[in-house]
Amino acid sequence: MLKEFPLNRVFTLIEPGPVLLVATALNEKWNVMTISWSMAMDFSPKFAILTGEWNRSFEALMTTKQCVVAVPGADLMEASVRIGACSGTDVDKFHEFKLTPMKAKRVCAPLIGECLYDIECVVADWIPKHGIVVLEGVQAWENP
Repeated sequence: MLKEFPLNRVFTLIEPGPVLLVATALNEKWNVMTISWSMAMDFSPKFAILTGEWNRSFEALMTTKQCVVAVPGADLMEASVRIGACSGTDVDKFHEFKLTPMKAKRVCAPLIGECLYDIECVVADWIPKHGIVVLEGVQAWENP
């Protein structure tokens, strides 16, 4: 027998993409947030994430127009959840979660040394009505 499902929760059924970590930098202060809303835009290094003013990293992202999108492995699953459950206003997340910030080549945000892949990105577009930030990868790194 079918049971009604709350319409305001259907987004949880169709969230696309892997869990990602997004690192930002503003005024020499690093932050990282967990993102589970992402999508490839086409076959180029252009993709979108969903975020907004409710995230502390958003100000850094919109001010610098730069970030690093990192793909964590299964070993970072618990940390990724915990990173998303706290605010960079209260916690130095790189220190708290023992993440290694590494100098990026083309953006001010740090790479995350423990992640499988790091993609240095610039903001290509912002669609405020939907909270969509379109990013373009400008350099990518693999952690073998």
